[in-house]
Amino acid sequence: MRVLPVGERALLVEVADGPAAEALHAELLRRRAEGSLPPVGEIVPAARTVLLDGVADPAGLAARLGDWESAGPSVAEGAVVELPVRYDGADLAEVAALWGVAEQEVVRIHTATEFRVAFCGFAPGFGYLTGLPERYAVPRRTTPRTAVPAGSVGLAGPYTGVYPRSSPGGWRLIGTTDAVLWDTARTPPALLAPGTRVRFTAVDG
Repeated sequence: MRVLPVGERALLVEVADGPAAEALHAELLRRRAEGSLPPVGEIVPAARTVLLDGVADPAGLAARLGDWESAGPSVAEGAVVELPVRYDGADLAEVAALWGVAEQEVVRIHTATEFRVAFCGFAPGFGYLTGLPERYAVPRRTTPRTAVPAGSVGLAGPYTGVYPRSSPGGWRLIGTTDAVLWDTARTPPALLAPGTRVRFTAVDG
């Protein structure tokens, strides 16, 4: 773990990998909920870092962070969001080949997995979801698409994600959902937030 100052009231905590960042994020939220975390404005996880902004005493908190043990996120934490998906993605056959299974088995594995939003980024409402075993990680497309439709469900590396709006992208598309990931008329606008548990359910077109 490496703790770096960011300006006068923020800290950036670098950890070894994604699971360590998820565990640290969950531990910070737990400590804030129980009242043992010093005053912090925002806690923002990323792939291998956690940003703490609005820290009242950055030096004091930095000195304490290294002594905390992160038990990791509890499977019971966070709300559960179910996303209905039509598994009609353009890359479903390629993913099945990479996994060495039939297309229907890809659907079974994906719907049987409970995912967790590790962090958000790329576009408003886009969550990076973890949960698939490491053996199911797939590389991004060699040539990204210039436009991926909103609602597309894709895989890249260890992550699953849903495009909240049409945008370029190189993730391997396995399905489509009508769920609205980002809506400025909703509070909060994002359907998915770090720590949210997600389940995908298969539906017919």
